[in-house]
Amino acid sequence: MGNLICCVQVDQSKVAIKERFGKFEEVLDPGCHCLPWFLGSRVVGHLSLRLQQLNVKCETKTKDNVFVNVVAAIQFRALAGKAGDAFYKLSNRNTQIQAYVFDVIRASVPKLNLDDVFEQKNEIAKAVENELEKAMSAYGYEIVQTLIIDIEPDKHVKAAMNEINAAARMRVAANEKAEAEKILQIKKAEGEAESKYLSGLGVARQRQAIVDGLRDSVLGFSVNVPGTTAKDVMDMVLVTQYFDTMKEIGATSKSSSVFIPHGPGAVRDVATQIRDGLLQASGVAPAHN
Repeated sequence: MGNLICCVQVDQSKVAIKERFGKFEEVLDPGCHCLPWFLGSRVVGHLSLRLQQLNVKCETKTKDNVFVNVVAAIQFRALAGKAGDAFYKLSNRNTQIQAYVFDVIRASVPKLNLDDVFEQKNEIAKAVENELEKAMSAYGYEIVQTLIIDIEPDKHVKAAMNEINAAARMRVAANEKAEAEKILQIKKAEGEAESKYLSGLGVARQRQAIVDGLRDSVLGFSVNVPGTTAKDVMDMVLVTQYFDTMKEIGATSKSSSVFIPHGPGAVRDVATQIRDGLLQASGVAPAHN
């Protein structure tokens, strides 16, 4: 209908290419335009000015001989001021962009090891963008942004990388576990050493208290009972401890059976043996009756 009344409508975010008798005449902006078809004027096509994206998947090889698929996302748009160039100069815009992306990626990635490809993907994207910007600006297109959105190695390489990562993490976990066990053993040894030290102090204090008690008993008994000697007092103390020990053995229900000689003579022998042992330990020769 628009052609019949010599009018044409151009939608927003688009431009129309007007020719007259087959020759490019002008670019029609969005809106309504008078197009006298009987004078040879006609619209031969429309060009979108919207931002567009083209994903390009490129297979290449890294420096360490690993094949990877690199996916680049190219965001571009046609320039309104160069709409004529964008419409006429390129027969297949996407193929042209794809060729430049292949060229840059296959020139950049083979210089890098696989790990470096992941780390330097922004540099690769920047190189692609710079090359496309120089090439496509001559054809009326602006490269807005270039992104490397995926780097996919061969599945076997990916599995090997995961195994290496898992092994490294297991090694770290094993080291941490060994370090924790080491700390536990050290703390346990320190606790046992402290326990034995305190136990030794307790035994030493106990023995010192026994010695002090015996000394006080001997001195007190010798003062209160004239004519007694230290030997007599020690014999009496040892006999008393002997009977106390017998009492404790008999009072313990879980004690094993113990057979020992008992009687006045046996008590005297026990006292003599204990006294002689104490004297020998102190370096004094025992005196026998």
